[in-house]
Amino acid sequence: MMAYKRIKVWSVLLRLFHWAFALSIVTLCITGYYIHNPFALGPWEGTPTTFIMAKTRLIHFIAGFIFIAAVIVRFYLLFFGNRFERFTDFVPITPRNFKRLLATIKHYLYLSDEHVPHGGHNPLAGTVYLVMLLLSILMIFSGLFLLFPESSFWVGWGKTLFGTQQSARLVHYFFFWVFLVFSLIHVYLVVWNDIFGCEAIVSSIFSGRKFVRSDKH
Repeated sequence: MMAYKRIKVWSVLLRLFHWAFALSIVTLCITGYYIHNPFALGPWEGTPTTFIMAKTRLIHFIAGFIFIAAVIVRFYLLFFGNRFERFTDFVPITPRNFKRLLATIKHYLYLSDEHVPHGGHNPLAGTVYLVMLLLSILMIFSGLFLLFPESSFWVGWGKTLFGTQQSARLVHYFFFWVFLVFSLIHVYLVVWNDIFGCEAIVSSIFSGRKFVRSDKH
């Protein structure tokens, strides 16, 4: 019988990031889609008490700033978090991480029954999360460019990165779908791992602790 032990892998700051990031993405996707396609327009839209679009935009902007704060926290933890939170633990730039990356891909594709336990993120998940963080920067810059068209600072950055506001709007909308699909796949794979693995991945984002084999963390 394999021996497992319960270890602390996620700090309070990482868990706060996760939920701020997750909830802001859900809010941004819902409100962003409504802003793109306002399906509830009617005679009540322009009245002072039921200005739906204005309220939706306000919620979108608040969620956007929470999203920005969460991204900043995660970039900090990539370099200064505990050993499971730093990018060196999961990015496939070492022989150990590269080997685990291949093993994880084979396991997800049902080409192998071997489940490689990980203390923190497995290399595949961690690398995808890092890519999403980088894409978050584009979402942030395009969003701020659209939000502050009168700001010389954001207009300068926006024109450098996107050229025009319409191009920035297209980028913003395209990555909305990327984040939406990522969120659905993320939830599926987390639940899948909790069913087929023994690490208690779902509960770890609440408690900060996972179960790992004594010889594998």
